Amino acid sequence: MPKRARELTALEVSRLKAEGSHAVGGASGLYLRIEGGSRSWVLRYVFARARRRMGLGSYPGVSLAAARDDARAALKLRDSGKDPLVMREAERETVRLAAAQRVPFDEAAAEYIREHESTWRSLKHTQQWRSTLATYASPHFGHVPVSEIDQARVLRALAPIWKVKTETATRLRGRIEQILDWATAHGYRTGTNPARWRGQLEHILADPSKVAPVKHHPAVDVADLPAVYQQIAAIEGQSARALCFLVLTAARSGEVRGATWSEIDLDGALWVVPPERMKGKKEHRVPLSRQAVALLKAQPRLPDVDYVFPSNRRGPLSDMALTQLMRRHEFEAVPHGFRSTFRDWAGEMTSHPRDAIELCLAHAIDTKTEAAYRRGDMLEKRTVIMQEWADYALPAPASSS
Repeated sequence: MPKRARELTALEVSRLKAEGSHAVGGASGLYLRIEGGSRSWVLRYVFARARRRMGLGSYPGVSLAAARDDARAALKLRDSGKDPLVMREAERETVRLAAAQRVPFDEAAAEYIREHESTWRSLKHTQQWRSTLATYASPHFGHVPVSEIDQARVLRALAPIWKVKTETATRLRGRIEQILDWATAHGYRTGTNPARWRGQLEHILADPSKVAPVKHHPAVDVADLPAVYQQIAAIEGQSARALCFLVLTAARSGEVRGATWSEIDLDGALWVVPPERMKGKKEHRVPLSRQAVALLKAQPRLPDVDYVFPSNRRGPLSDMALTQLMRRHEFEAVPHGFRSTFRDWAGEMTSHPRDAIELCLAHAIDTKTEAAYRRGDMLEKRTVIMQEWADYALPAPASSS
């Protein structure tokens, strides 16, 4: 039978100075541990033949009497067949989860945005997230813990704008769903996501495609493209030059406006757009037609300015520059619509493979399996396509002999 430690008095405990573990009695296995000037209570016990050590707090914050009471309670649990350490951790986890489930929606949304904004394509996208949530979700349940957000609350935010601002409402629903999924993954809530569309809200809200059919970007008809290109080419200014280059490359407005000379190889007739400037965050190689190269060679290069189409302030053109040019000259289309014109031309007037045409537009490959098998970007085939497109929009200049 193990030797029973003598019960020390509070005064005797206060006089302990030597480093090491000091049995204080009053509860089997209770020690005052003195190390490096710090003092703490430790309970040593055996559970299921395993030696265990359980901290009971620091001294004198936890008095001798309190430490003995805690030790006796722990030993009572042990004797009933429960491991005191395991039970304490379970209690702490219960308290932690209870506190976590009090996290308000606005706080969860802010944390979700902080964790994901570095993966989003632009600052504007982050601002749109914050704006839609602040305008349409926060007034209804921004202060409500995520664990208490149910379908009724979600519908209070969505229903008033579902038929009048359908596109905004569908984006809002998706954002709420992602935030609540994130909260579930972090243990802040449990159960079904009340903002989920499939199998849930689709049975309550009208199909958004029927409420507000998708509006496509107004585009120039394929047959009218050569004449429209000539009209744009006759306009003075960097916006017009950039718009011509956009047509010839079938690129997005942001990619063209942000184009730099360091991205362009005139000798190799190639424009390499880095991942951070692409919608899909993947490098995109654009083969340049003879017309596109000629346009670039005619561009003045300003000292200490790397932008191909600089604004008057020597920075990139504004995000509305090309749109405003088309409005000012009464073109019944928008810059992005030229990509649709290109797609119509390639699909209706050529026999080029669909995949090569989609890669010209830097569109993602449809399936992960297909993407895994195709490692290249079909540059040679796309070079042929882009030259034929440029020849359609603007006959190639005669080569000098």
